[in-house]
Amino acid sequence: MKVLIIQQKMIGDVLATSILFEAIKHKYPNSELHYVINSHTHPVVEGNPYIDKFHFFTSEYEKSKIKLYKFAKALQKENYDAVIDVYSIFSSNLISLISKSKIKISKYKWYTSYIYTHTFKEAKTPKTNAGLAIENRLQLLEPLGIDTTQIVKPKIYLTDSEKNKAREILESNNIQLNQPLFMIGVLGSGITKTYPFEYMAKVIDEIVIAQPKSQILFNYIPKQEEDAKTILEMCLPETKKKIYFNVFGENLRNFLGLTSHCTALIGNEGGATNMAKALNIPTFTIFSPWIKKEAWNMFDDNKQNVSVHLKDFKPKHFLDKPSKELKENWKSLYKVFNPVLLKTSLQKFLKYI
Repeated sequence: MKVLIIQQKMIGDVLATSILFEAIKHKYPNSELHYVINSHTHPVVEGNPYIDKFHFFTSEYEKSKIKLYKFAKALQKENYDAVIDVYSIFSSNLISLISKSKIKISKYKWYTSYIYTHTFKEAKTPKTNAGLAIENRLQLLEPLGIDTTQIVKPKIYLTDSEKNKAREILESNNIQLNQPLFMIGVLGSGITKTYPFEYMAKVIDEIVIAQPKSQILFNYIPKQEEDAKTILEMCLPETKKKIYFNVFGENLRNFLGLTSHCTALIGNEGGATNMAKALNIPTFTIFSPWIKKEAWNMFDDNKQNVSVHLKDFKPKHFLDKPSKELKENWKSLYKVFNPVLLKTSLQKFLKYI
């Protein structure tokens, strides 16, 4: 069996969808599995033993319909037995449409359902602590005769060399690996998914108060450096002494290596949180008020993986409110999400780990 799985979009999505490869290989060990992803997301699935071949979707295909069509035609020549289109957008619809596959699977959208032989409506309520992001992906495997109740957890595969290099970086910066080391997701992927700077600073202060021997790393990318510095300056003087601001992942694999040595990752919900979970690193996640927690609080157990959402504390703000309205009011909702609300949960998490 030869299968193509298409998952464009963000790093967290690409990582979550990688579970399909493991599930298929367990059922069909001799299957050949290909993955279409955006080129910049490759590092998160690099070295995955269940993926046989990658096809990279680039910005050129987004800008040119002609180049997109040629890309789709090249994939058509692979003669896949099945195509699984996870996100279902125009480009993946086109790839699925012109493929020669007898089985075409995707989530249900009324205006594209004619393209596929099997479609599934996404569940709204999770059945397990795996969360909707995992459960809704697994149901796409039903047409292949795979038991979708068998939960598979995303995994990241680092080499010994990558882990050792990260260890050397930490030790060369006088970080003691026998003491608590926390990676802080200080910034979200956008301002509407970023806990207010002054609130994040207070969260970091609380970590140091609860764990006086804490060593703190910031997760940020070069273009976010000024914002990260702003949060640093808002921290208490004693907290600043614990922050190794210049120790950060210069690329995604380097970040993963550093995170693999951390006691926990704490901060904004996003790809970094999902990657930490895939490395079996404990996480404390702060969700944006307009993001549906049930979708991405993967494998929360209120011990090793904990998530907090404004709805947990102030449910009245969410009564009969559509997601569009919540997103439009993200700023006022974040203002209500004072760090005092999550203090008890954070302290409990820090004691557990």
